[in-house]
Amino acid sequence: MAESHGEAKGPTKGATAHTETEGGGHSFPPFEKDTFASQLVSLAIAFVALYLIVSRIALPRVGGVLDARQKKIEGDLAGAQEYKDQSDAALKAYEADLTAARSRAQAIGNENREKVNAASEAERKVLEERLAQRLADAEKTIAATRASAMKNVHSIASDAAATIVQRLSGTAPDRKSVDAAVDASLKG
Repeated sequence: MAESHGEAKGPTKGATAHTETEGGGHSFPPFEKDTFASQLVSLAIAFVALYLIVSRIALPRVGGVLDARQKKIEGDLAGAQEYKDQSDAALKAYEADLTAARSRAQAIGNENREKVNAASEAERKVLEERLAQRLADAEKTIAATRASAMKNVHSIASDAAATIVQRLSGTAPDRKSVDAAVDASLKG
């Protein structure tokens, strides 16, 4: 048993001769002179096959996805621009309506103000006419009262003057002379 564990087995002839060099080391297969040309041909075939697969299948799909994304982005931008244009148009219409409403409100306010002023002016004129009529009536009443009072004043003054002259002189004066003296005194 000791023989089977302690001995190193040497290389077998014919098994993996292409990986060993003359010095007993292993070489890298792509650098072997015997297989170099066939490896270049298989590399070229693999490269052409990979190129064809990528250029005919993968790149068109990626390009299609990129085109679809670009079209989607352009569509979204166009839609956004359309919405912005609609928003601007709506804003302009709103501002125009607001301006029209303000001018209508101002016109209505001016019209109402003119109506109120006209009604107020008419009412003022009616009131002035009433006051003028009342003033005229009051002046007539005052004139009548004054005339009445003046008659009473004249008779009172005549009676008072006659009484004063009688007490001072002791004799009753003539009624006509007392009335003439009172009339002269009231006029002057």
